[in-house]
Amino acid sequence: MQGDGRAFGAIVGLTAGFALLLHLAVAGRYGFFRDELYFIACGRHPDFGYVDQPPLVPLLAAATQVFGHHLALLRAVPALAAAGCVAVACAIARTAGGGRFAVALAGIAVATAPMYVGIDGTLNTSAFEPLAWTALSYFAIRAAVRSEPRALVWAGAVVGVALEAKYQIVFYAVPLVAAMLVTRARSLLRTREAAAGFCLAVVLAAPSIVWQWQHAFPFVELLRAGASGKNAVYAPVSFVVNQAMVMNVIFAPVWIAGVVAALAAPRLARLRFLGIAFVLTFAEMLLLHAKDYYVAGLYAGAFAVGATTIERALRPTALRAAYVALGVAFAALSWPNALPLLDPPQMARYLDTLAFLRPQEQEKGFRGELIPQNLADQLGWQELARDVARVYDGLAPTERAHAAIFARNYGEAGALDFYGPAYGLPPAISSHNQYWLWGTHGYDGSVVIRVNSDDIGWWTKHCHDAHVAGTFGANPYLEPYERNAPIIVCHGLYRPLGDDWAEFKSYG
Repeated sequence: MQGDGRAFGAIVGLTAGFALLLHLAVAGRYGFFRDELYFIACGRHPDFGYVDQPPLVPLLAAATQVFGHHLALLRAVPALAAAGCVAVACAIARTAGGGRFAVALAGIAVATAPMYVGIDGTLNTSAFEPLAWTALSYFAIRAAVRSEPRALVWAGAVVGVALEAKYQIVFYAVPLVAAMLVTRARSLLRTREAAAGFCLAVVLAAPSIVWQWQHAFPFVELLRAGASGKNAVYAPVSFVVNQAMVMNVIFAPVWIAGVVAALAAPRLARLRFLGIAFVLTFAEMLLLHAKDYYVAGLYAGAFAVGATTIERALRPTALRAAYVALGVAFAALSWPNALPLLDPPQMARYLDTLAFLRPQEQEKGFRGELIPQNLADQLGWQELARDVARVYDGLAPTERAHAAIFARNYGEAGALDFYGPAYGLPPAISSHNQYWLWGTHGYDGSVVIRVNSDDIGWWTKHCHDAHVAGTFGANPYLEPYERNAPIIVCHGLYRPLGDDWAEFKSYG
């Protein structure tokens, strides 16, 4: 048994270590991602919540930049989350009765899945979701398989902490509880440990929920904005096919086997709730027209349970090795979509050559991009600050003292706040998400540098004088709406900036 323990430990170390090193190896190849810059800005304004996310990710992002600009240190956070998800998936496979091959297959499938590689390629609010959902599944499985109700206390802790990173775990936790209620696992929910876990989750999540309540639940308003036309909507068949691709179609039989076995296999009767929760959550996301990564957290647990079935069905060692090798090779074809492995021109040619690997657009605004959005949004931010500084420096000294730098979106504002001080720029303002709540910083509108606007006519109509003083975004691999965008200088808004601030509000 001790030898088995060492073998399992080695498998976990190798697969989780691979996930960690894969991310760290390319962490500094491009630049900071749009959302990372925004999170840093939010974290430098510590609070219990923000318009579009709970506080955990912004606070972590800002903490990594205390001693200067350190992209690799920031990216180490999601890299650790990726490794953690692999380790937990391996633990599920072993708890579900899997041997060495099952544990290895689960770890490899999770470590190499293109969607997981992409999610943990940057520090974002989704980076901890696969780990959190998988950990929640693991503790529920431990409680059911090993008759350990105390594992439900840890499950509650996972939900509470996850709710401080992103609210979406509710969409899995509720179906999971419902599934337990209709299976033999219902007895676990009547224990003191289950009650303690629920209370712990509520206590841990309370600060962010209270903040949302105090600010009239801006996150709900933001969700409505996304549902009203921002997000791309796909037919169920297209959604399902894309799921198979982004999670690696070669390893699709593994997670499918996991769901089917949990639902029907007598040996996994105690895990029936896991299969039901998968189906309920997936159906829920289909009905909500969710983005493809919203269901990503489901798969690691399904990979782990499915690996125990594949282990029984796939006996010859050579066949096992060939299957794993084929799965890893196919996954590797998609890694350039997820990580900055190729330079932008090479990436564009790569997608032209292998068009079937081009990611499905998740928002309508992504159309027209030459490289995937998650890569395009890691380019051009320092150049933006430099180009805005040229316009700012062109103002008279008396004008610079009153000039508001008004960015169109939080990515531009975050970049200006991050890189701007080196160019002598003041803090930016924006009407987008959390920046709108931070207000105008007291600027009266006598001089406004508007960074990026698709409505120049509005500024010429509402200012005594407005003209395009420069542009930014010469890099052709940026997102389309950031390419060759105008920098407008407005002298003398007819109405004070603060008077019309409510009309500028942009959540979404």
